[in-house]
Amino acid sequence: MKVLVLNGINLNMFGKRDPAQYGTITLAEIDSQVKALGAELGAEVECFQTNFEGAMAEKIHAAHGDGTKAVLINAGAWTHYSYGIRDALAILKCPIYEVHMSNIHAREAFRHHSVIAELAKGQIAGFGVDGYLLALRAAVSSIKA
Repeated sequence: MKVLVLNGINLNMFGKRDPAQYGTITLAEIDSQVKALGAELGAEVECFQTNFEGAMAEKIHAAHGDGTKAVLINAGAWTHYSYGIRDALAILKCPIYEVHMSNIHAREAFRHHSVIAELAKGQIAGFGVDGYLLALRAAVSSIKA
């Protein structure tokens, strides 16, 4: 079973950007942990990051027909305003899990709203890298159910 992990704008800067919010773990380390857990759970995990909204939309479009069974997405700042990313995700027939390293509801007011949330089977925020791992476990569980 294929699970696609999407990371949006500025998330390639994990480990450098605001360690008080995001810790010091890098995106490469997150990807490595998610892929290792995926292998344990019997899932093929593909990780993708971009700072370009069109590239993210095209990756989501490709997932519509490539056998992807679930999508985990940390859209970064796009979470709060990108109706283009939201509409691309709405095309998918598989479950979507929204992930955030920090607790977006305990931060600046503009971060409290997610345009993706109503499409997501669930949202996990505030647990750092563990949020990705929890979302992957939930995704695999729902696929096997």
